[in-house]
Amino acid sequence: MKDAAPTEHVIRMYAKREEIYPREAKGRYATLRWVCVWLTQVLFYGLPWLQWNGRQAVLFDLGARKFHIFGLVLWPQDFIYLAALLIISAYLLFLVTAMAGRVWCGFACPQTVYTEVFMWIERRIEGARSARIRLDRQPWTVQKAARKAAKHLAWGAVALWTGITFVGYFTPIDTLLASIAVLALGPWESFWVLFYSLATYGNAGWLREQVCKYMCPYARFQSAMFDKDTLIVTYDTARGEPRGAQAKGDCIDCSMCVQVCPTGIDIRNGLQYECIGCAACIDACNMVMDKVDRPRGLIRYSTEHAMRQGWTPREITARVLRPRVLIYTALLALIVAGVLTSLALRTPLKMDVIRDRGSMGREVDDGMIENVYRLQVMNTSEQAHTFRIGVAGIDSIRLETPAEVRIDGATTRAVPVMVRIDHATGVKGSNPITFTLEALDDPGLRVEEKAVFLVPK
Repeated sequence: MKDAAPTEHVIRMYAKREEIYPREAKGRYATLRWVCVWLTQVLFYGLPWLQWNGRQAVLFDLGARKFHIFGLVLWPQDFIYLAALLIISAYLLFLVTAMAGRVWCGFACPQTVYTEVFMWIERRIEGARSARIRLDRQPWTVQKAARKAAKHLAWGAVALWTGITFVGYFTPIDTLLASIAVLALGPWESFWVLFYSLATYGNAGWLREQVCKYMCPYARFQSAMFDKDTLIVTYDTARGEPRGAQAKGDCIDCSMCVQVCPTGIDIRNGLQYECIGCAACIDACNMVMDKVDRPRGLIRYSTEHAMRQGWTPREITARVLRPRVLIYTALLALIVAGVLTSLALRTPLKMDVIRDRGSMGREVDDGMIENVYRLQVMNTSEQAHTFRIGVAGIDSIRLETPAEVRIDGATTRAVPVMVRIDHATGVKGSNPITFTLEALDDPGLRVEEKAVFLVPK
């Protein structure tokens, strides 16, 4: 008798994505999530339309190399503030994650916010979860094509307006819309409007949970910031098991927690890196517990220590101020205080002194020694000022050019100046001098800059 042919086993390295149809969750956390959606989007879409001193309140003018943030004007020399802002954001994320897990991901992350908006549009056009599943399984008809087209057109409109708003932070929004209206948009503006629109449409409409699961690095290193006292979405196994309608546990195995999950996981299997902490499963489970007349909180925000030792909410709160949290808080407070102090003490006036390299120092007709400089003056305030230029450091030193100059607000200007000394002074070689710049209408607005006066030997 011949041996049976060996059975072949096919191991697929890449599995086809299973479509997730999240059910709409209602409850305290769902309401909080929509509050975050409204707050972030009103801020994002509204800021470009605010005016300040006759200009856009928030404008990152890359062409002019000026960042306008209400009354604050930042220049390339102020790059340190951008670095400080990034450090503050990082420490704030570390602090929030150490305390409450991935609440940023679940409530305020742009991917979550736009996915929530796109799913809301999807529900209004295609219906609830069961209706969407039936629609996708049925063959193509005119009605199905019309619904799909309406959904994607609505998605595209939101994505396009998002792209226009994003570019409106770098090109004045009114100028941008006027250019679009007459089809005169520049190549770079066109590229970024389309790029950001396609990114929004693709990430929120098609990729959704795949961005959180496979593309976002935060999901991968979040465990380094967790400890056993971090608040996370947890399932109370001791109370819920064994599960089932007729079982002794409180979990009736209705799978509602799975149906509302935007990443399609079962929280009853424990903490998973795909969980974004949105708490939709908490809202769904609480609704079911209300219907079966059992206490809420089978799924809730808790900590590993609290679940293992049966802590009360007060005992959980008492563990919030632990060393890790205190260190993050202290570092964050120090950095924020330093940045705010620096901004408060920041002088809205800068001056660089550049020697004329074509003339290292010369003797002019009247026997005076002359050096030529260029003062690069930057008025970073919003108001125009008239400044007095002064120079000191050598006896008989004086300016041979007008000593006053007017500079408009938020502008920079090169001011050529000629400085002379009497040859009889007797100095030789390189001599230190100091230029001063003082606003006539504001004596407190004053800067000094050192330079060198060269006398031929």
